[in-house]
Amino acid sequence: MEPLVIIATPNICWLNPHEVDYPKTPEAIADEALLCRQAGASVLHTHAEMLWKETIAAVQAKTDIVIQLGMSSLPIPDRDEVYQQHGEMISIILNHHDEAFAETECLVLHPRQELEQYALLCRQYGVAPEFEVWHTGSIWNLNYLINKGLLDKPYITTLFFGWPGGTWSPPTIEEYLYRRKMMPEGCAINVSIMGREQIDIATAAILMGDHVRVGTEDYPYNRNGELASCHELVAELAETARSLGRPIATPDQARKMLNIPRGWK
Repeated sequence: MEPLVIIATPNICWLNPHEVDYPKTPEAIADEALLCRQAGASVLHTHAEMLWKETIAAVQAKTDIVIQLGMSSLPIPDRDEVYQQHGEMISIILNHHDEAFAETECLVLHPRQELEQYALLCRQYGVAPEFEVWHTGSIWNLNYLINKGLLDKPYITTLFFGWPGGTWSPPTIEEYLYRRKMMPEGCAINVSIMGREQIDIATAAILMGDHVRVGTEDYPYNRNGELASCHELVAELAETARSLGRPIATPDQARKMLNIPRGWK
């Protein structure tokens, strides 16, 4: 079985935005990225607080972790700097945003023409796309891009469970296995779970050979129900994986497995 890729998300907690602290400057993000790397994460999923250039530079100066730039709700022009700075990965939602969080609603349309433009930009700049799969309609759109010849294997995907709003799906093992079965051949699958069911699906993903995303953005509580920092959540997941006999991927192993060109020298 391939080593486990752990994706760390030291970002805003959409469930409790004022209760959970997270790094908000490029330097603080880089410091937490290093701690997450030391705890077992090979990928950092960051919103960069919209300071794309500064955050990429700060993280690259501190650690070799793979940098995945998030905020897929934003229009492409708002993330153009990700491409200009040769970010390693960019998150792309495969369907419309329809999320209902504690203090904000996210309702954004994403037409297939936008998905095609994303795919073309990723090829042009050598940035790996990471596709967010919220339901089976997302998979239809992924196949649409594949059939148009716009993507290269492996197709890096993250399956979302339990995120509130119109794109909610049940955070259950049954839903994970069903959606996993529907995925096209050649996918590298990650899971993201917003809720206390996280440990169930994460454990299943570890045993099935998939990968896991954890952190303050996804679910900021440890196994004891206590608030924890992102690197503490990473360390807890890494401990679980090792107890199940699954090795933990380094950043360079993740780059090789996911076919990500190293975005810095």
